[in-house]
Amino acid sequence: MKILYIDCSSGISGDMTLAALVDACQQKEYLIGELKKLNLPGYELIIEKKSRNCIMMTDIDVKITADEREEEERNLLEICQLIDDSDVTQNAKEISKKIFKEIAEAEARVHGKSIEQIHFHEVGAVDSIVDIVGTAVLIDYIKPDKIISSPLHDGHGSITCRHGIIPVPVPAVTAMLEGSNIPVINENVDTELVTPTGCGIIKSLVDEIGIVKEGFTVEKVGYGMGKKETGLFGAVRIIIGESL
Repeated sequence: MKILYIDCSSGISGDMTLAALVDACQQKEYLIGELKKLNLPGYELIIEKKSRNCIMMTDIDVKITADEREEEERNLLEICQLIDDSDVTQNAKEISKKIFKEIAEAEARVHGKSIEQIHFHEVGAVDSIVDIVGTAVLIDYIKPDKIISSPLHDGHGSITCRHGIIPVPVPAVTAMLEGSNIPVINENVDTELVTPTGCGIIKSLVDEIGIVKEGFTVEKVGYGMGKKETGLFGAVRIIIGESL
């Protein structure tokens, strides 16, 4: 049985997850080719190898053009239509839409609106679409039988977003965690470590939280670099292997 383990002990975001998957399976060109199947102009995907704490890892950055910055907001229907109209695999489409729906439902609860009324600045932005669809494409490529994640590690305090000052964990994350069996460990870091996209990926895709109890052989390891200097390791680690 193929197992994919997500170590998010330094937090998790969409770009960190995608970078870790690229680092693990070394399918940069495949990813770029699949993302070109989306009718999504206005961005450049930059994938680089960098070193942090003397460990080589992958860093992903989505550079947005000025024109696209003016039209970042999209609703769930528009995002799902964009995905359905693409030529990525059907499984990648379903994974992508599942993640987007999870985040959309959380945002709708937080703002007291229906999903149809919500326009997403963060989720609808091009970089988030690339992160989520890219993650779905590589999960479909790897085809794990089981996905296991460590508990989430988040910071504390507050951050400033377009809505004003909000607490950490951010409201969309706590909405997704409400009623779930996903544990959260608060690190002594005064900032956000778990983004809504990162939490949406875990909530939508993970089968188990904790350790790999059955034991497994390690086949591939990937590190996805985060953008913040937090005093923690600062990367998502993905391990792919076969259960014993």
